[in-house]
Amino acid sequence: MAALFKFKRLLLHKHINGCRYIIRTLHHTSPTATNPRNLHLLLNGADCGARLDAYTKARSLQNGKQLHAYMLYSGLLNSTTHHHLRSKLAAMYVICGATDHARRIFDEIPKITISTFLWNTMIRGYAQNGRSEDAVFMFDEMLSSGRQRPDNFSFPFVLKACADLSLLKLGMEIHCQAVVGGFGGDAYVQNSLIAMYMSCGEIEMARVVFEKMPERTVVSWNTMIAGSFKNGFSEEALGLFDQMRDAGVEADCATVVCLLPVCAHLKDLARGRRVHDLVDEMGFGSHLAVRNSLVDMYAKCGSLVDARRVFDEACEKDVVSWTAMIGGYVLNGFVHEALILSHLMMQLSVIRPNSVTLAGLLSACAGSSSLKHGKCIHGSAIRHGLQSDVVVETAVIDMYMKCGCVDLGYRVFAKASRRTAPWNAILSGYNRNGLAREAIMHFKLMQMEEVYPDAATMTSLLPSYANLADLQQAMNIHGYLIRSGFHERVDISTALIDVYSKSGSLDYAINLFERLPNKDIVSWSAIISGCGMHGHGRAAILLFNEMMQSGVEPNQITFTSMLYACSHAGLVDAGLHFFNSMVGNHHMKPRLDHYACIVDLLGRAGRLGEAHELIKTMPFEPNHAVWGALLGACVIHKDAALGEVAAKHLFELEPENTGNYVLLANLYASMERWEDVEAVRNMMSKRGLKKTPGYSSIEVRNTVQDVLPRFLDVGAFS
Repeated sequence: MAALFKFKRLLLHKHINGCRYIIRTLHHTSPTATNPRNLHLLLNGADCGARLDAYTKARSLQNGKQLHAYMLYSGLLNSTTHHHLRSKLAAMYVICGATDHARRIFDEIPKITISTFLWNTMIRGYAQNGRSEDAVFMFDEMLSSGRQRPDNFSFPFVLKACADLSLLKLGMEIHCQAVVGGFGGDAYVQNSLIAMYMSCGEIEMARVVFEKMPERTVVSWNTMIAGSFKNGFSEEALGLFDQMRDAGVEADCATVVCLLPVCAHLKDLARGRRVHDLVDEMGFGSHLAVRNSLVDMYAKCGSLVDARRVFDEACEKDVVSWTAMIGGYVLNGFVHEALILSHLMMQLSVIRPNSVTLAGLLSACAGSSSLKHGKCIHGSAIRHGLQSDVVVETAVIDMYMKCGCVDLGYRVFAKASRRTAPWNAILSGYNRNGLAREAIMHFKLMQMEEVYPDAATMTSLLPSYANLADLQQAMNIHGYLIRSGFHERVDISTALIDVYSKSGSLDYAINLFERLPNKDIVSWSAIISGCGMHGHGRAAILLFNEMMQSGVEPNQITFTSMLYACSHAGLVDAGLHFFNSMVGNHHMKPRLDHYACIVDLLGRAGRLGEAHELIKTMPFEPNHAVWGALLGACVIHKDAALGEVAAKHLFELEPENTGNYVLLANLYASMERWEDVEAVRNMMSKRGLKKTPGYSSIEVRNTVQDVLPRFLDVGAFS
């Protein structure tokens, strides 16, 4: 074994004499040296060529290296009668993934003897092994050599590289070369062109190529279906499948695997069931990829019974199968079932979870604030060696932050890779836990460490600026967004509208809104909410009407913003109209936040009895926001009896929230019921509660200071 290691070291540095010595040693000490698993001694050129073909087909890199050693020793690679062996050797290395070895051998071959097949094999090897740039350079080198011209196999390989690199312009140039070379009508080339254009987002060019095809194979249809879905044209993808069947083209497994994610995305369960019927009819059910896609489709369409049935009936399961089923439970809120299934996977199955499996489970723990289970999943990630995977470490940070364990989340972040996703998780986590300043500080650290933010970074960060409500800081981040180009994204501009609204500058928010090229429902909801926040209820109503005229349908968040605006502007009748319209015209079921707004609306108007009756008729248990709105209204209108009812419920729901006790005490104080005020204070004292004092924030020399009013000392900052 030591001799073999020494041989590999000598071979790597091309010490031929040393290699020959080691081979002689092995030959004299091993009676099985002629075994195909050893060094293939006593083989001629034809034998070596045949064995190279076999090893290439079997992807047997180790045997190929041993044969390479023999050919070096025997001198076959230097023979003019066996020059084809170098080409076969280079092909073997590149197809087995050893692209650097392949390139060294390729460079030693006289360019005049290199066949088109070898050029194609090298381009293909680079493209399939994730070295797309090298594939493009190899194609260019092929053209520059002037010896061989690309054929109908050359173009698909280099087009795949262009697709991987999103090099649309280069892809279009290669398209022109294919047409000039007479391969523009080749089905293999055309399918590759469709795939390239779809990957680059140029769906119209893909359609042009597809429409001009004289004969469309199932591969052509599959490429169009998958590409349309990838570019957001889900309905068109389904339409293409219908056209394919009308054209008499028979679907294959790839068609089904392309189609089921479309049904899942659209939550079109009926269509998904029809595709399942097709699977049974065509006999595709034994294919693992098809069954995994069925599980995913049923789970995302909310039919967990069907998903579990397909999962349980599968004779073979891989990590994708388990991940799809676990993810389905998580997606539909069945966290307990997801955790049980993950336990079965880890304890009863030989299949190890991957990063996606663990990220899904961590997301479930985060959503249910199940810290204990989250720590167990974190431990499992460490045991399986996946704790450094960026997907897993990001999910771990997110889980701890959503469970309120900021310190643990930061400890994981401190050891995490310095990539964008973990930074996004920590920024979002700080904001979620009310630590806006820490989020902004870490964003600045992120820039100092030269970690490049993405759109998700901005959407994680901007709510912190909104919570800080500092206009100067808002303008600073706005300037950064303009310099970095993020301001052109609608979602970023929408978040900035919210920042300006909460920073007290509704004019800036409206200006931003009016400049949006495409206003979606989120944008409309944000500006309506901003108007409501500033007490401009009638302006919010005008914006709502304008939105409806533009063809944008409101959602539940829009109605929450409208009800909030009407409540703060005292527009009771208008608020009730929008509530009834939401239920009657738009067929939406009111949520707790809608009821809270209506209770607040009626309460502010002094209609406390109606507000209480509405609470009694709610289809679900009122939460703290609903009872809090009623208690606040009772304080305004000095209704102690109803206020006590609301306070009783609040003390049960939020026993440690001092604000509720203070509200009740203020109600008693407004009615000069001092004994009751003292009783509330005693209740707080017995429960160990203490009101957090209010404070002011001031900025001095770019540093924000929190100051309690009684300790304010202007001289301290001079």
